[in-house]
Amino acid sequence: MHVAHIPWTTENPWAVEIDGLTKRFDGWQGQRLAVDGLAMRVPRVGVHGFLGPNGSGKSTTIRMLLGLVRPSGGTMRLLGTPVPERLPDVISRVGAIVERPRFAGQFSGRKNLHLLARSIGVPSRVVEEVLELVGLRDRASDPYAKYSLGMKQRLAVASTLLKDPAVVIFDEPTNGLDPSGIREMRQMMRTLAARGKAVLVSTHLIGELEQIVDSVTIIRAGRTVIEGRLDDVLGAHHVLRVEVDDPDRAATVLRARGWSVDRRPRHLDVAGDWPGDVLNRHLGEAGIWASGIRCQRGSLEQRFLQLTDASVPQPPHPLVSGRIA
Repeated sequence: MHVAHIPWTTENPWAVEIDGLTKRFDGWQGQRLAVDGLAMRVPRVGVHGFLGPNGSGKSTTIRMLLGLVRPSGGTMRLLGTPVPERLPDVISRVGAIVERPRFAGQFSGRKNLHLLARSIGVPSRVVEEVLELVGLRDRASDPYAKYSLGMKQRLAVASTLLKDPAVVIFDEPTNGLDPSGIREMRQMMRTLAARGKAVLVSTHLIGELEQIVDSVTIIRAGRTVIEGRLDDVLGAHHVLRVEVDDPDRAATVLRARGWSVDRRPRHLDVAGDWPGDVLNRHLGEAGIWASGIRCQRGSLEQRFLQLTDASVPQPPHPLVSGRIA
């Protein structure tokens, strides 16, 4: 697979900088490499998608960034500050939801936040502000135990916003949410970005994420395979819509030649590093003739699937530092 790296710059300082990050875990079968020389830059303002299949190292990376897991190698910076060495200097400016917070079920959402605000020295007026921001003000008096999963998730976000962080980190924030809850979570992320915050969202569910992210990092098996502004990541990526009489056989032929194929009811969506005439030749050599081939811009989900396809050989080396700024 061609390893793509798209240079990009920003006038703002980086919210997150990661270079050569590595994590090895010891197990009964020996060491397991969970993160393998990973590199990532997150701009100071906007929504940045941290994307990868399950088990690709996303959660481990975030836990290392927050000081919950010790890295085996590499460097990390939060708002320009080296971590984990100086994490206490910057952690007050970072809000993160990596596990579901524990709230008192018998207390209302508002009271839970007031207790938390008091413990961290935040004025009580801030509680009403964050309740309004996450859309819970009308239900703030209800007991937490009666909240839906989506409401509990929003209260968790509200708790991280009490200290007005510059960076907000979400790890798989839509797990278990219904479509309405997912939509509300998306809207909340865009609202935070509009308020000048850096929002880092880690997920393996691409879906409608394309609607809200400004930039992305896509990883596979602990390595960065591409990152940059969304338009740049998608700009060079096109999908060929192929119409054939025997789509199943055509899909088998193209996958064997290294194309990424998405089988649709009446056609194939095919992504690869070659133009349409090469695809047509591959089909012709197998005695398959396309009745139509159209080129169209691919989606983030198609790009993700192409870059994380387990059937495609991994790049020989991870991305190294110094190629983004």
